[in-house]
Amino acid sequence: MVCLNLIWRSNLEVFSLTVTANLRLLGFAPNLLELVLPISFKIAYTKVSFMSRFYVTTPIYYVNDKPHLGHAYTTLAADVLARWHRQRGDDVFFLTGTDEHGAKVQQSAEAAGLTPQALADQNAQKFKDAWSALNISYDYFIRTSQAEHEVVVRELLQRVYDAGYIYSGEYEGLYCVGCEKFMPDGELVNGRCPLHPNQDPVAQKEKNYFFKLSAFRDKLLTKLEAGEYKVIPEGRYNEVVGKLKQGLEDISISRNSVEWGVRVPWDESQTIYVWIDALINYYSATQFVPGKKEFWPADVHLLAKDILWFHAVIWEALLLAAELPLPKVVASHGFFTIDGQKMSKSLGNVIDPLDLIKEFGLEATRYLLLSQVPFTIDGDISLARFRERYESDLANGLGNTFSRVTDMIEKFGNGNFTAQPGVITYTESTSSAVENALRLFEFDTALLAIFDIIRTIDGEIEKYKPWNMVKLDKSQEIQPLLNRWGTMLLDVSLYIKPFMPETAHNIEQGLRADKVLKTTPLFPRLSS
Repeated sequence: MVCLNLIWRSNLEVFSLTVTANLRLLGFAPNLLELVLPISFKIAYTKVSFMSRFYVTTPIYYVNDKPHLGHAYTTLAADVLARWHRQRGDDVFFLTGTDEHGAKVQQSAEAAGLTPQALADQNAQKFKDAWSALNISYDYFIRTSQAEHEVVVRELLQRVYDAGYIYSGEYEGLYCVGCEKFMPDGELVNGRCPLHPNQDPVAQKEKNYFFKLSAFRDKLLTKLEAGEYKVIPEGRYNEVVGKLKQGLEDISISRNSVEWGVRVPWDESQTIYVWIDALINYYSATQFVPGKKEFWPADVHLLAKDILWFHAVIWEALLLAAELPLPKVVASHGFFTIDGQKMSKSLGNVIDPLDLIKEFGLEATRYLLLSQVPFTIDGDISLARFRERYESDLANGLGNTFSRVTDMIEKFGNGNFTAQPGVITYTESTSSAVENALRLFEFDTALLAIFDIIRTIDGEIEKYKPWNMVKLDKSQEIQPLLNRWGTMLLDVSLYIKPFMPETAHNIEQGLRADKVLKTTPLFPRLSS
């Protein structure tokens, strides 16, 4: 496959359209804009570039949990990136899934009178259902209890063991069952894990196998500082580098007392530490999912900041030990508070994304989650602000503008509309703004750039007032304006498609009808 970037030049300005060509058939298949362009436009420039691969991952979510707002935010961000790259013509692999091993799952299963596998089966489906409800376009849903994954985990760890980076020892310390993590004294707050302040860590002493993490300090620093893999945002990159410079300690990578897990290949009496098992999913999926081997290394790992160390240091060290390529970017987002308070089950303020869909609808929920909080920093979520943004940006913004334009095309243009690529003012500037924002994971900034087009259309409508032009006998001047505004809305539909695919489809469908009619509201006003 190649991508051909064709630029048609009208007498006004340049309009770009990317189409995909199949070399085998030597034919063109317009699959992105699907606009019927006037044949009088002449090709001014042609550039051929080979299709790129793009591999994006979310963390695999722990099956002891149920989908919440944080899970939805990370997964939705990955979905937008995947859709955007597909729209550009890239070959995309989007991976998500569930983390199903470890002490916490084993204990919860026992308490529920279930086997660990039965509990994992039950709860993994909840994540699949949530992602279906959010229209998440993942390519594969991995589960760490899959036999195919376990085979790759054992093979990779055997390579690290054979290379001399794993040794036997005895671990004695405190273990946070909630995090499935050994807790050094320096990370405890008042003797407890800061993320699980209501749980006492468990004192443990057992024979384990250790990974020589300390051997990779200098290599990791060199690769980070050379940009061979990136940690985003810059503040967290600095935190990782600063901690690396303080030195690394070897880490335990097996458990003697946990039955529910992947067996250590050279010692079946031990199970592999759940975090090591989980991290390998990003690589394992490329090895057993058909046709995905060439996608490693991952282009982007998306995750929350609390698990950055595992993803930016421990994972890379394991890959170096196994002589495998490193992921290109590790991008972490901040934490949410709800109305200024930490999201907590005990406070009863955990928001279920399915409840948001019930109140605002699917497309609005996707928009609201990514527009309210910048990806790379901590942010506060408020249902009241969600309602305000729904009304201002969607009901009174995009939805109302689309209704006004289609109404005027029906009323003043007799339903006739012709797309005019040559009059799009914002194609190049918006394209660059959206692309730059998404490369920096600034989803809110990308949406602002797109919605600037809506504000421009609204401003022009108020400036020209077509209803007054009819009274002034200027009807012949109205159709070019209608064509311009309709075309700008098609422009919006293109850019907004990764964020709100159904909305984009509805805009395109409404404006490409044989006769354009005023549409039903895209975003009905909320009942008071």
